[in-house]
Amino acid sequence: MGLTKQYLRYAASAVFGVIGSQKANIAYVTMQGGEKGRFVAVAACEHVFIWDVRKAEKVLILKGNKHEVTYLCPSPDGVHIAVGYEDGAVRIFSLADGQSNVSFNGHKAAVSTIHYDALGAQLVTGSRDTDVIVWDVINECGLYRLKGHKDAITQALFLKDKNLLVTSSKDTLVKWWDLDTQHCFKTMVGHRSEVWGMALLNQESRLITGSADSELRAWDIHYLEEGIEAGEPKDKKGKNLLDSDMVEDVGQGEGLDESPMERILSCQTAGSLLRNSRDRVVSMTTDEKAKILACHGSDAVLEVFRVRTVDEVEKMMATKAKRKAREAKRAEGEVQDPVIERKLGDEIVKLTNIMASAKIRWVDCLLCAGGELKLAMLLQNNTVETYSLKTLDQKPAGTKTSRLTLGGHRTDARTLAFSSDNMAVLSASGETVKVWNRLTLQVIRTMSCEYALCSLFVPGDRQIILGTKSGKIQIFDLASGTLLENVDAHNGAVWSLCLAPDQRGIVTGAADKTVKFWEFELVKDGESAKKRLTVNHIRTLQLDEDVLCVKYSPDQRLLAASLLDCTVKVFYTDTLKFFLSLYGHKLPVLCMDISHDSALIATGSADRNVKIWGLDFGDCHRSMFAHDDSVMFLQFVPKTHLFFTAGKDKKIKQWDADKFVHVQTLEGHHREVWCLAISPNGDHIVSSSHDKSIRLWERTREAIILEEEKEMEREAEFEEDMAKGDEPVVPGELTDTEAAPAARKTVETVKAAERIMEALELYTAESRKMEEHQIACKSAGKQFPPPKPNPILVAFGNVSPSRYVLDVIKKVRSSELEVSLLVLPFSYLPDLLALFNSYVKDGLEVELVCRCLFFLLRIHFGQISSNQMLLTVIDELRTNTISKVKEIRDVLGFNIAGLQFLQREVESKEDIMFFCDASERLKDMKKKKRKRDRAILVIS
Repeated sequence: MGLTKQYLRYAASAVFGVIGSQKANIAYVTMQGGEKGRFVAVAACEHVFIWDVRKAEKVLILKGNKHEVTYLCPSPDGVHIAVGYEDGAVRIFSLADGQSNVSFNGHKAAVSTIHYDALGAQLVTGSRDTDVIVWDVINECGLYRLKGHKDAITQALFLKDKNLLVTSSKDTLVKWWDLDTQHCFKTMVGHRSEVWGMALLNQESRLITGSADSELRAWDIHYLEEGIEAGEPKDKKGKNLLDSDMVEDVGQGEGLDESPMERILSCQTAGSLLRNSRDRVVSMTTDEKAKILACHGSDAVLEVFRVRTVDEVEKMMATKAKRKAREAKRAEGEVQDPVIERKLGDEIVKLTNIMASAKIRWVDCLLCAGGELKLAMLLQNNTVETYSLKTLDQKPAGTKTSRLTLGGHRTDARTLAFSSDNMAVLSASGETVKVWNRLTLQVIRTMSCEYALCSLFVPGDRQIILGTKSGKIQIFDLASGTLLENVDAHNGAVWSLCLAPDQRGIVTGAADKTVKFWEFELVKDGESAKKRLTVNHIRTLQLDEDVLCVKYSPDQRLLAASLLDCTVKVFYTDTLKFFLSLYGHKLPVLCMDISHDSALIATGSADRNVKIWGLDFGDCHRSMFAHDDSVMFLQFVPKTHLFFTAGKDKKIKQWDADKFVHVQTLEGHHREVWCLAISPNGDHIVSSSHDKSIRLWERTREAIILEEEKEMEREAEFEEDMAKGDEPVVPGELTDTEAAPAARKTVETVKAAERIMEALELYTAESRKMEEHQIACKSAGKQFPPPKPNPILVAFGNVSPSRYVLDVIKKVRSSELEVSLLVLPFSYLPDLLALFNSYVKDGLEVELVCRCLFFLLRIHFGQISSNQMLLTVIDELRTNTISKVKEIRDVLGFNIAGLQFLQREVESKEDIMFFCDASERLKDMKKKKRKRDRAILVIS
């Protein structure tokens, strides 16, 4: 069936028009040879763009697959950046070349937060699936999964000097985790609503949390000192923020530790900071040294706070004490020791408020030398703004330094159109209309307009016409980028524009229940001799309902208009007499198109169906369930009976109107697809979406076979179901514990396990062949030629079967290795353990083999210990493994000692050289002094 008619595949060509997606945060990054604070990383749908804010241009694109980016986190050394995705995956990219060699799969839902530890060796990720996972970046594997929260994770922070982790969630809880024992040792319950952000200040002795109210809550953290046993009474210190008379009343028992046994740390309320905004905290961030705190709500105001150091606070308190003592002396004549209450406002002071040009979505800050604070804001209108702030000034004010706006609409593009030469693309939104070059994807013209709903190029491609929400028709000249005329066409929104097939005029349909016909006309432009284009109203068709879409038949004999009453009315163009009424949709028809031969009309509705009708008698040929949500746009490919539909379910689909079959699905948009346009030659498609992106699709020479497409769809559904499956169950593990395995079963892990099983089966078959060959040679008393090796072994360079198994295991990603071994049936284990013994004996990949061996022993301990045949293998493995690991340990120790010796040698040489330089400088200074003294004596 698929070979009877050839369809050509449309493939994704480019993504443009998006500056920053709203789902992910913005982060300052450091590029090679670039200055600090010049480059920012912003998510752009499934990609990550690195922008040079000074030049307002992209310098690097970190390409993703198909899932949207949800979080970014640069590494402490600035060399890598961790990127979290909508499907729960985490990939680490190199900022030098944009390549990704490390990926982690452990979450079932979107990654909501990522954070590196101080050394950059570990990574913690939180997700909407309520789990927190700690990853080993160096070994490229998951360490453990921490369970305990009941809602999406909002923030997770490592503590630098302690092996501790603090997490916040939308379940109103803040949890403290001991990473040595992998359990939660403290839960803070002082919030009544979701905790949206956290920050650690004052050398991690102060925790700031932001929730759904106008207060930032402060918590004092006291660590249990070494040598003090848990439960011992602590010495009371002087008056501070923890005193009951200074703690703000936050409810009975809120945030206070009532347990007699204090473990690791104690955390108590220390007051609150009032924000100007009344809504929830959207994001909260600090600089690297936690000297600046910046937070914002869902409005356009960013609030910046400065955290004073301990010395500054003590100095200020001493000044206050002196002032109070002088006042007391003047008032009473006696000098008394004044009691100064230390408040939270003395430590954290408000610097300023910065007003952005639109609502702020995310913010990142960077404190540079000289107290200059750089702020990067991602706004909700597809814009990035950067500000500079002098924190040492008495009254600092934010100064806007750059704004990334070129190459993107501020609001959704609701209409698209192709020029007649297929080279220019028109896109119009609620504020601007842009014309793009299809080859370079650069903006040719940007013009301000009203809220545009429909558009087209005037024949000749020198002017464009827009239909607006206010009922006007706007005509723009592309050469000058000016508005030629603003015509008050309708009393309601102009929902549809259609060019007449004779190219002499247009027809418009609007919400005022009328269809109006217009013809092009050239008139003199004022006093100049030049003529400009305008439209002249010639006739009107009055209807009973709002008109949502109008279309001419290509032969200009008929005019179809879809109405709000879910019907499509067809009229004769010349007399405007009624011809047909197409009814059958349950909701209004939002889009429609007529084929090139005027034989078929296809309609798409909000009821998610597409119907194909004959224009001869108005009969419905077929009704097809097209999308999972409203069908927003429909258009035929020129000179064919193939058509494309776009829906609110984020998909674009291709259909055959003759065979009533679904041909292809174009996936790439992450929000509702509003409209699409097909080039006049049918080679390109351009589409726009609520994700602010405009995507270009190109027709390739690859043929589509429908049966293969259906099979690929079934495989994709199977893989998606597998990805949504349960977490792997480790034998012997307790299911109700707080810690669990980090990785999860994916399609890649299953395929890796299958490759390992195939390699083990090949090894078994080859070993059996060699044994049979040896038995045959021994029984015959002569030597036969060896059997031919497996073609796979020959293809890999005539490797031995055992070495082939090791090569297959080495090719499995480190982050997927344990889950792949978990999938292996126990029947493969005896051969694998025997191979591990031979690898350890020969010293082949001892570290990798030991990692696999220890994991298999842990999960299959019961079955292995009860199998007498495996005990001898395990005993031999124990001896060989211990000896080899000792050798490796000795080599590592020797290398470390050698490096330390070289370090001491270099340091001693530098000290000697520095001393020589100092002595030479001292001699030069003495010589200069003698000359100066001699000169003075001569003059006198």
